[in-house]
Amino acid sequence: MKLIQVERVTKQENRFAPKMGRLNAKVTYIKKKFLGITVKTLHKYRETYYGEVKDCEDCVLAK
Repeated sequence: MKLIQVERVTKQENRFAPKMGRLNAKVTYIKKKFLGITVKTLHKYRETYYGEVKDCEDCVLAK
């Protein structure tokens, strides 16, 4: 068993983009785990309607 692991998980989430409004996007989280417990989220990004990959910092979570 490894002590430190890096895991990638993809989930469907509701997001809000100022230009498009509410959208349902696939959000991928890259997480660092220590003994199976999540320690830190290293990066998260989403796939747009057109297939582009964007950082989640551009979209606002709640409006």
